[in-house]
Amino acid sequence: MYDREMCRVEDRDKKKRRFAIGAMGLTTLGEIRVEKLKSSMANARSPKMKVWLIRATTTVLFWTCFVQLTALGGSWGPRVLKGWPSCFTPDSHSAAVLDIKLLPAVPARVLPPKRVYKNNGYLVVSCNGGLNQMRSAICDMVAIARYLNVTLIVPELDKTSFWADPSEFEDIFDVDHFITSLRDEVRILKQLPPRLKKRVELGIVHTMPPVSWSDISYYHNQILPLIQKYKVVHLNRTDARLANNGQPLELQKLRCRVNFSALRFTTQIEELGRRVVKLLRQNGPFLVLHLRYEMDMLAFSGCTQGCNDEEVEELTRMRYAYPWWKEKIINSDLKRKDGLCPLTPEETALTLKALDIDRDIRIYIAAGEIYGGKRRMDSLADAYPKLVRKETLLGPADLQYFQNHSSQMAALDYLVSLESDIFVPTYDGNMAKVVEGHRRFLGFKKTILLDRRVLVELIDKYTSGFLSWDEFSSAVKDTHAQRMGAPTKRLVIADRPKEEDYFYANPEECLQPSDDEPVSIL
Repeated sequence: MYDREMCRVEDRDKKKRRFAIGAMGLTTLGEIRVEKLKSSMANARSPKMKVWLIRATTTVLFWTCFVQLTALGGSWGPRVLKGWPSCFTPDSHSAAVLDIKLLPAVPARVLPPKRVYKNNGYLVVSCNGGLNQMRSAICDMVAIARYLNVTLIVPELDKTSFWADPSEFEDIFDVDHFITSLRDEVRILKQLPPRLKKRVELGIVHTMPPVSWSDISYYHNQILPLIQKYKVVHLNRTDARLANNGQPLELQKLRCRVNFSALRFTTQIEELGRRVVKLLRQNGPFLVLHLRYEMDMLAFSGCTQGCNDEEVEELTRMRYAYPWWKEKIINSDLKRKDGLCPLTPEETALTLKALDIDRDIRIYIAAGEIYGGKRRMDSLADAYPKLVRKETLLGPADLQYFQNHSSQMAALDYLVSLESDIFVPTYDGNMAKVVEGHRRFLGFKKTILLDRRVLVELIDKYTSGFLSWDEFSSAVKDTHAQRMGAPTKRLVIADRPKEEDYFYANPEECLQPSDDEPVSIL
């Protein structure tokens, strides 16, 4: 009995020892594996840990220094933070001794906040005509895009008209300024999203010309549903597509904002404009004469006063060569008597003399090549010997990038026209009208708006001997006494928008009559 109990005890002891040995083996193996794991993790983490420790230490040191500086109070700390020398107080004597001049801080450009709206689609536009016809059209298209809540693609400029100028939008205007300055009104992109762009390139796009002189309600009721249906609509004509009058005040002001602020010329054009104005101002005030007596104008209008038979035939051939110039058979004499022809250089010389324009004033000719050349310009040059052009003020190197780019040349003339002391257009074309309105916006700068119908009648009477010079000059002055660009109401003619005053010539909704000096933009 006793022996059996002893055997059981020994068996239990043997089992315990085997269990303990097994447990010790497992523990030792586990510890070895844990140690290896810790070692591998430490090796893997050590670079990251070092970077973290360096950052943490630097942060602690920085905040410690900052707290210490702040704790020193108002004697030394504020001067460190504000840029003052630590050993001197900012009194006038110390500043005089040290002649300390702090550089003025350059303010960061503050962009307007983006306007958030549900995008109804994309509006693609192709402008037609010359620079200033396209300029006013761009203003209209921005306003239309804003009120339809669509995204406008940067407008495409005309490259197929008489001038055949290959310039893109960004060659003439500061495209980034155009986009960002209007972002609180409308979203503008340089190009369509890829998927839609591919569709347009394949010709899968709804293209149409909008109805001329339309109210904004036309675009809401007719154009917006098309944009929502097709996602993209392409307007292939943009001239005079928005009415002059009867539009919401906010829309009219947006048209002005685009014209006077968002449509800024490129740096290259503006710098050259400043150079020309500086050269002109060296001898005092100057006058800009927009002498619209170029070949395209005469062919389009059919005005041939003073031209010889060969020139009349050449102009007629040109008019028939362009199918979009609809009027083909034109009576030049009748059109001139109705005041619908540009003044000739000879008529212009008589008019300026009758208005007592100083013979010694420098006159800048803002125009292309005058038709008939020197023969037609002689009388004007005799009356005003200080005639200049951009080609005579600047060297060939300055204008080399502008050659064969008529819109860029026109942009240069536009800038100089805005800055002139007197602006005189001889025809009320697009440039004359848009510059007139811009000069009103800049403080009603002197713009002599010639009444051509009255003038040609007076000129014919003077040249025929029915009026003396004094009588002629007095009549010309009386006719133009109230035509100097002063504040006036825009003429509204219901159902005859072509005959009423153009919005961009007198954007009265955006003008504030003032006695202040005219403003310079350069």
